[in-house]
Amino acid sequence: MSVHFSRPYTIRFSDCDPAGIVFFPQYFVMFNGTVEDWITDGLGIGYRTLVIERRTGMPTVHLDVDFTAISLMGDEVVLELEVIRLGSKSLKLEHRCVGLDGTVRARVEQVIVTTSLDTHDSIEIPADLRAAIEGNVAAASAGS
Repeated sequence: MSVHFSRPYTIRFSDCDPAGIVFFPQYFVMFNGTVEDWITDGLGIGYRTLVIERRTGMPTVHLDVDFTAISLMGDEVVLELEVIRLGSKSLKLEHRCVGLDGTVRARVEQVIVTTSLDTHDSIEIPADLRAAIEGNVAAASAGS
């Protein structure tokens, strides 16, 4: 698999339950942050601009999750994102939380739909976002 975007992450106290282990919903917060960083830093679109100024929503409509190893407060991990499918109004992503030893701790398949924040109807993926995703996927594929 080729990784299209990744970022280092330190597991924080606020990510964990009283046992010091990541509380599973926090992975969704981490992966949502990865999507925001990917669109802003990886694609150069600007997540805030897309949502606030252009009124384009990107809600999650489906998740498929496997938790395969624990993450503890203070652990250094890498959050990875890969585009699995790019449709006309949706995209399917795979996220992984990977320990520095290469152990996958969580894997999430996520389907996101682009919507108008004015009507809440699904809309075509904006042309500049689509072009940036296609370019990002092509660059990642060429590098693998």
